[in-house]
Amino acid sequence: MIYEAQSRLQDNIRETPLLSSPFIDQLAGRRVIIKAECLQHTGSFKYRGAWSAISSLSDEVRTRGVLAYSSGNHAQGIAAVAKRFNSPAIIIMPSDAPKLKIKNTKLMGAEVILYDRSKQSREDIGEKISFERGLTLIKPYDDSLVIAGQGTLGLELARQLKTLEVKKADVLICCGGGGLCAGVALAFSDVAPDLRVRPCEPESYDDTARSLKSGKRETNNNLSQSICDAILTPTPGEKTFPILKELVGPGLVVSDDEVLFTIAEIFYRLKLVSEPGGAVGLAAALHRQDQISGDAVVAVVTGGNIDFEILKKAFER
Repeated sequence: MIYEAQSRLQDNIRETPLLSSPFIDQLAGRRVIIKAECLQHTGSFKYRGAWSAISSLSDEVRTRGVLAYSSGNHAQGIAAVAKRFNSPAIIIMPSDAPKLKIKNTKLMGAEVILYDRSKQSREDIGEKISFERGLTLIKPYDDSLVIAGQGTLGLELARQLKTLEVKKADVLICCGGGGLCAGVALAFSDVAPDLRVRPCEPESYDDTARSLKSGKRETNNNLSQSICDAILTPTPGEKTFPILKELVGPGLVVSDDEVLFTIAEIFYRLKLVSEPGGAVGLAAALHRQDQISGDAVVAVVTGGNIDFEILKKAFER
């Protein structure tokens, strides 16, 4: 399914570069290779899954429209791809999502419906609207076509690392519901079995790390907020967790303060802008050195959609 998605995505996505910095290598104590997926269309890897899902729909279904719920990156991906196909899009977003993500989603032509994530269920809202308006719901991670689209990043990364003669390494990837980690791990299992995905999460939202330890899906009971809005999910996905359980390594967990430090380093050393959720992989490379093996590590910077207030806070830190 990933190869089918790759065929549909060909010429419709950017091949994002691999970058490095001697300063970051020094901080991490090893060679660090950064996959700059924040340079993807809409500033996030989510464009891959959105294109994979929407491009597979029939013209009739696309004409009726698509629906998605998201804190911002899946929202922007769906909105942008739907616009390319002239398909109506309705996006359900938390009211506390970054202003930039809400604004961009609207500018791409989508109808945005806001909800209170502490009191309302986006899943319940989505199913109700989907039924009432006859829309096709595209979930942010628990969707096989979305997972396949994210898996194209794994095929691309494995090919790029081969040119650098990197055959064995931990690959640190942000993890919310697990769509990207699952897709990349599936791709690696076929083309680069010595590359190991390591899911990375913020403190208090480490459901995947705990689930991998216990062997069953754990839930985040802590209602405290994190700046990593893009990956704040209650539990691993029903479709993604079996894949993660079989194919990925132990999870890594970082603090918001470590993420802020990393956002600043990404800007100063690589001239890239990363949002908090997109920086957790590199934050783990810099701050969890003792939990990573090998002479080289790969970190995927997954998104760059950040509000100025958070960017300013990172610089001030």
